[in-house]
Amino acid sequence: MNLEHYIGGAHVPSVSGATFSALEPASNETYLTVAAGGPEDIAAAVAAARKAFTDGPWPRMTGEQRATVLRRIAAAIESRDDRIAALECRDTGLPITQARGQAHRAAHNFRFFADVITTLGEDVYRVASAQLNYVLRKPVGVAGLITPWNTPFMLETWKLAPALAAGCPAVLKPAEWSPASAGLLPEIMEEAGLPTGVFNLVHGIGEEAGAALVEHPDVPVISFTGETGTGQIIMRTAAANLKTLSMELGGKSPLIVFDDADLDRALDAAVFGVFSLNGERCTASSRVLVQDTVYESFVERLAERASRVRVGAPDDPATELGALVHPEHYERVMDYVRIGVEEGARLVAGGSRPSDLPVGNFLSATVFADVTPNMRIFQEEIFGPVVCVTPFSTEGEALELANATRYGLAAYLWTNDLRRTHRLARSVEAGMLWVNSQNVRDLRTPFGGVKASGLGREGGRHSIDVYTESHIVHLATEDMPIPRFGAA
Repeated sequence: MNLEHYIGGAHVPSVSGATFSALEPASNETYLTVAAGGPEDIAAAVAAARKAFTDGPWPRMTGEQRATVLRRIAAAIESRDDRIAALECRDTGLPITQARGQAHRAAHNFRFFADVITTLGEDVYRVASAQLNYVLRKPVGVAGLITPWNTPFMLETWKLAPALAAGCPAVLKPAEWSPASAGLLPEIMEEAGLPTGVFNLVHGIGEEAGAALVEHPDVPVISFTGETGTGQIIMRTAAANLKTLSMELGGKSPLIVFDDADLDRALDAAVFGVFSLNGERCTASSRVLVQDTVYESFVERLAERASRVRVGAPDDPATELGALVHPEHYERVMDYVRIGVEEGARLVAGGSRPSDLPVGNFLSATVFADVTPNMRIFQEEIFGPVVCVTPFSTEGEALELANATRYGLAAYLWTNDLRRTHRLARSVEAGMLWVNSQNVRDLRTPFGGVKASGLGREGGRHSIDVYTESHIVHLATEDMPIPRFGAA
């Protein structure tokens, strides 16, 4: 199977002829050859998108006209649900049941932003009877979209849908470790009737194709999801052209459990929050902070549940935890397991490859107890099925532990004390907080982090803000006084 770029409505190889190989995580065997884009391919894609912006119909369509196409894209995705899920499962190592859920979310993203763009109003400000000031939303131009490897198709649509809704042609650079499902997007866009040049796809290595997209002067906005170090590089590069940036970066999210909480539900949330999606999610609740009065029993129950998480072939519907995406990443996660043991954390579950899975990037659900804030496994993002458990005594100590990392993407709080909830909600350093809930997304709400977890917000109108400029028009409705300089 070979994947080419999609530029200006045509499938094309790299100008250089370069390719790279994609591996199947369950076996680490090559199953896909992919065109490796470079600056020339990015330049061609940006030129096609720029032409669609300056000369094409898409930016000049009404919101309802664009929404009609977005709804057709959603329908085209839904008609391919099984195919998308199978590709994601094979390409990323995600369990097939969870890959199906991501495919459903992808269609929902387009349908949701179709509704947003048809219902979103523009602001008007009246100054008594003398002046009317109104705001026009204008698409900013070509959108550069750089997406991660963990849930690739869903996250590609999470960026594409609002960019297209706002009227921006796009150049998508998917992650090189999981490029397969992006290869379905050209046929989906063509089937839906998206005008030529509005969607462009360039595969490649981040340091080459991604860097060229960030550097290109005709790309005024970059939306990136990935790790914090890469985000810092993007920010430095984008500064030369003062680009708009929206970046969701790393996370080390706390799940705080007080002794008055519904402990059964908190346990369910803790297990799901770090072991779903193979633990490869920015919002994973990878630090579980438990009040000391219930700490030992909670650790025991968490370890027991982790030991029963079903690790297996990604395409087996019974599998709950599949294969990590790439051998390089697998070794990184295993290094953290070794670091945790060396630092003196208590390994109470997992930590090794299941004996019945000798090939592929498989790791049993892993739990470390008695983890202290000075340990690397407490501070650094592991991005795998590894959770750290730490005790606390007081509310103040819980807050201090929750905020004791450089990250601030998400947080989870389990308590039945309403006043405590409001106190902590104001003080936890995170862009998002779920109370007595697992990570259930409301697409209307702002999504993003603080500190090293990113900048900007996406979701609902916040996503449209990323891809539009606010153009203010001041209209006099009666004669307003004008100072008469130079009039004798």
